[in-house]
Amino acid sequence: MQAITVHDRAAGASGLALAELPYPHAAENDVVVRVHAAGFTRGELSWPATWTDRAGRDRTPSVPGHELSGVVAELGYGTTGLTVGQRVFGLADWTRDGSLAEYAAVEARNLAPLPADIDHTVAAALPISGLTAWQGLFDHGRLTTGQTVLIHGAAGGVGSVAVQLAREVGARVIATGRSADRATALGLGADVFVDLERDRLEDTEEVDVLFDVIGGEILDRSAALVRPGGTLVTAAAPPTVRPENGRAVFFVVEPDRLVLADLARRVREGRLKPTINEVRPLAEAPVAFAPGRPRPGRTIIRVVPEGDPAR
Repeated sequence: MQAITVHDRAAGASGLALAELPYPHAAENDVVVRVHAAGFTRGELSWPATWTDRAGRDRTPSVPGHELSGVVAELGYGTTGLTVGQRVFGLADWTRDGSLAEYAAVEARNLAPLPADIDHTVAAALPISGLTAWQGLFDHGRLTTGQTVLIHGAAGGVGSVAVQLAREVGARVIATGRSADRATALGLGADVFVDLERDRLEDTEEVDVLFDVIGGEILDRSAALVRPGGTLVTAAAPPTVRPENGRAVFFVVEPDRLVLADLARRVREGRLKPTINEVRPLAEAPVAFAPGRPRPGRTIIRVVPEGDPAR
């Protein structure tokens, strides 16, 4: 099969290449998915799990990418709940070869059924962005109706989903981003936009929940905005500054089949729309990884070409 591989940690995105790899093995409770579309996170080339397995052993050449949408091609021993030929989407395992390939072996519990009327490119944009937004807002932030939430990076893949989910639950949403992100964030339903290039973050009103995917100085300066009893939630890095009389939570997104199914239902009903800025073929994945000025939304890799009968 064809796959994007990476060999050299020091090379970064320039070390990515299209290569031929063996068809993956389906272990117990796995499925092999024929990948139709895949998502990735540019920062994953710096993650230890990209380079080593669960025991810490080198596993290069490794296949990056952790979001996928496709069709079940094979069931591993003992796998239940899914069938060959079924459309699925979800998260590839962190310490195994990922989704930027024609086939991927994935734990069945990490996948959810994909309705026939959701395109694979849309589904591939949901797992990390959708689960991170959901878990940050509701599992860790405990956001409820009538509260105020500040969402950093509101035009990005995670932030754009978080704005839509927060609005639907009845929260007041303060979105942040660059100047060019204003129209996107307000169009998604944010009540207020804070321009991090021009506005003083410290002048923003206090909030019940602050949801961050940026980290660094922005995260440190944000702690003071959390009102007593509120929560700062970040998926970027453990916070070094904590809210006074509030909670601070750092988390890493986890697979959740039930939430994935809920996100898919919202997409079908028109209540949630992942923000996708471009779709590229598998061969162009190395170019898509290359650093550049951030753009709103996600870049998705289409593995099965549009118009292919297998789609």
